[in-house]
Amino acid sequence: MGTQEKPSYMGHRQRMREKFASGGLENFLDHETLELLLTYCIARRDTKPLAWALIKRFGNLSAVLDAPVEELCAVPGMGEHSAQFLKLIRAVFKKYSLEEVKEKTAIRTPEEVMAYCNASLAGKAEECIELIYLSVRNTVIGTEIISSGDLDRVGISPRKIVERALAAKAAAIILVHNHPSGDPTPSMEDIVMTIEVMRAAAVLGIAVHDHIIVGRGKHYSLKAHGKM
Repeated sequence: MGTQEKPSYMGHRQRMREKFASGGLENFLDHETLELLLTYCIARRDTKPLAWALIKRFGNLSAVLDAPVEELCAVPGMGEHSAQFLKLIRAVFKKYSLEEVKEKTAIRTPEEVMAYCNASLAGKAEECIELIYLSVRNTVIGTEIISSGDLDRVGISPRKIVERALAAKAAAIILVHNHPSGDPTPSMEDIVMTIEVMRAAAVLGIAVHDHIIVGRGKHYSLKAHGKM
């Protein structure tokens, strides 16, 4: 019996992996990055058509990784195993970003936490509020999503925020929340809520260093814009 020929896509897979090994992802387009990722969870199929289908459905790589499992599975050829693999990739990125933030000796600018904020909240379909807890030396001691809601309003009270900060033994906090619309410009409600949180926290000696709003590829620091 003759040796069975390998499918043509196997050679393509090997070339993609060699390209990544030699130069990372810098020269990869979104669909190529997704195609490479899918080779690690789909063993015996050309992943290029599926990668293109996902990009066509969601728009870009970030949107694919942000998509819920059920929406990913709605794309023909995408099973739950592969969808969960992509969600794992996003979760690992979030965890890695948090560890990077924790490695810093102190947080001084909004930019120093934006990688984590984007990894955590950017692309979410519902509005969420997350707290970053800081020590007296401004090192990150933890984070927590304390509320999530619909696209119009997040039900959260200054009292709850302060209670969570006390429970975390935080000396200071950074408020972070997302605008699913993509526009990070704060509403008047955002500004008023921030001021109320600052007042409630000050009574218990907890500082509020900033309120960062995450949009689609953008962010807004209330502190940097003189809104708090």
